[in-house]
Amino acid sequence: MAQRWKQRPPGSSWGEFGPDDQRGRMNLVTREKILQGVAEVKEGIAFCLSLPLDYPGGSVLNARRRPPRLFATLRDGRSGGKQNFCWPLAEDNPDHTDVVCDDLALLTLQYSTQWDSFAHIGSRFDADGDGKPEIVFYNGFRAGEDIKPAPANPAAAEPWARYEGTRAEALGIENLAAHGAQGRGVMIDLHAHFGRERRAVGYEELMRVLEADRVQVERGDMVCLHTGFADVVLELKKNPDPKLLHHTCTGLDGRDDKLLDWISASGLACLIADNYAVEIIPTSLFKPAPHALMPLHEHCIFKNGIHLGELWHLGPLARWLREHGRNRFLLTAPPLRLPGAVGSPATPVATV
Repeated sequence: MAQRWKQRPPGSSWGEFGPDDQRGRMNLVTREKILQGVAEVKEGIAFCLSLPLDYPGGSVLNARRRPPRLFATLRDGRSGGKQNFCWPLAEDNPDHTDVVCDDLALLTLQYSTQWDSFAHIGSRFDADGDGKPEIVFYNGFRAGEDIKPAPANPAAAEPWARYEGTRAEALGIENLAAHGAQGRGVMIDLHAHFGRERRAVGYEELMRVLEADRVQVERGDMVCLHTGFADVVLELKKNPDPKLLHHTCTGLDGRDDKLLDWISASGLACLIADNYAVEIIPTSLFKPAPHALMPLHEHCIFKNGIHLGELWHLGPLARWLREHGRNRFLLTAPPLRLPGAVGSPATPVATV
């Protein structure tokens, strides 16, 4: 297919994996990288890297994201309208001993432990080279054509249902799911060096951490950043303190151009953290307008096709790795294979 852009953003990798690519840097997680991950399994110990999906609790971290809601499905026919939960089938036929529970969930897909797809963050950028910015996403896919908002339905009973039908026809999270999202994980333990200090970690500090801990990030590695934030979330027991959550633990400094250059040059396949957004979101202007509010998101998702994982539960794994003088492991982390979704919960597993 012909290239869908005439000029690509500075510092981007659009087109490097082909004009129709929707996998970005996960293309670097090859069979060889999976085998490298498998080779890191020495003890056969598995770590669940997901928070319970009803954490952090409330909507303090993001007012637009709500905790999951569970509902019973309904019995049909003459029993229609009754909940299909602890339902004895004997009511339908006295010869049956079965008792059934069946439920459904209303999920905010990026509420808790999650993956961001490339449809999650786009930008207003002049991809056509005509002096007029368009809303585009990784590799030049277009808003309205490839990533489609929903038609409004003001009569919907629930506010969230007013815009049912959004769909990422391109760049949806199913592309990551189809890949398998399995390879060699590498842990960078920021918490071991900075504790719970609120700090935007830039290139120089990150390099010192890598050197001190003898961490090597190679092409196609799935990089995890342990900040301790998820442990704070768990300690609050679904009663999050906004002042504490917004002023604790480290993240990357997306304003540091040297750090962004390192992310590109390292060849890392994806970037994962146990904090809210991987980066510390800037609260003040730092570059002439126009600019991205979330510069690391722009650099990774929009420009370079690097998936971000957020709010992972990395503490127990990071502590075990440090105690055993290791920083590599097998990481298996597929999202839901939900076509058209722009993000997904995940229940990643690390095996050491």
